[in-house]
Amino acid sequence: MTETSSSGKITSKPSLFTPEESRGLLSALGAFLIWGVAPVYFKWLSHVSPLEIISHRIVWSLIFVLFVVVATKNLTHFIAIFKDKQKLVIFCATTILIGLNWLTFIWAIANDRILEGSLGYYINPLVNILLGMLFLGERLNKWQTVSVSLAAVAVAIMTWQIGVLPWVSLILAISFGFYALLHKKVQVAAPVGLAVETTILFPFALGFVLYLTFTSTAGSSAEIENTGFSREAASLLLLIGTGVVTAMPLMLFSNAARYLKLTTIGVMQYLAPTMHMVIAIYIYNEPFDSSRLVAFGLIWIGLVIFSVDGYRNRKRMS
Repeated sequence: MTETSSSGKITSKPSLFTPEESRGLLSALGAFLIWGVAPVYFKWLSHVSPLEIISHRIVWSLIFVLFVVVATKNLTHFIAIFKDKQKLVIFCATTILIGLNWLTFIWAIANDRILEGSLGYYINPLVNILLGMLFLGERLNKWQTVSVSLAAVAVAIMTWQIGVLPWVSLILAISFGFYALLHKKVQVAAPVGLAVETTILFPFALGFVLYLTFTSTAGSSAEIENTGFSREAASLLLLIGTGVVTAMPLMLFSNAARYLKLTTIGVMQYLAPTMHMVIAIYIYNEPFDSSRLVAFGLIWIGLVIFSVDGYRNRKRMS
């Protein structure tokens, strides 16, 4: 941006962000917006079983992400992982974790439990603190202890309110927490990591898709004829699109991480679960009573404390 000085000269006005930071912000915004509207996308597929959805998601994600791996000249890194037994064992574990996370998320959407899923992704940063303490020897300061304690109280309130543990929230938070923890041991580019994980799952996913294809009955063919081919074609297109919905935000997030501070990404990561919560309440009319409000309120307070404490610690170290 330019402005004219008193002497008549045109001078440059410093912009708020550098071009790299602007690129990073747009990438991060794109990633979290796609993740944020994902419940709507998968809700369109609620007539399809979660196992079938996740199978298609794996197959099409692999095709999409392999194209990205080749285009970014990371194919040698991808192949090298399958030759490294130690890394491959770790990736087998991350594959199980991300598969469990995806399946739980899709099941929650199909069964009107989007709010519980939202709570899980709010809890996730606090679960990461606990895992760091347990497995990386990190120590909790007083504010982190307060944040984790508030999360524990929130889970207790949800348990009391629904009568059972909010297992959807806990599975999503814990599986993704361990997923991130293990990825610290095999630091690779996001497209390469996803390509390895989907490759491991690919034979099972493709086998299940082929099984469903070849065991379809005449009755299902009659249903297609009665309801119209357009619905079946739309479902297939949506299933194919799960590959893009899965891989694209990961590519954008990876790009954002190159240009943005962790503090900025840390604040922006709450955009997706907030969108999930709004979608659950105002689009799909999931109940949000006073006990749920208290539970979410405690999580929000804990996350504010966690974010402010993290910002102060980074500023002190810089």
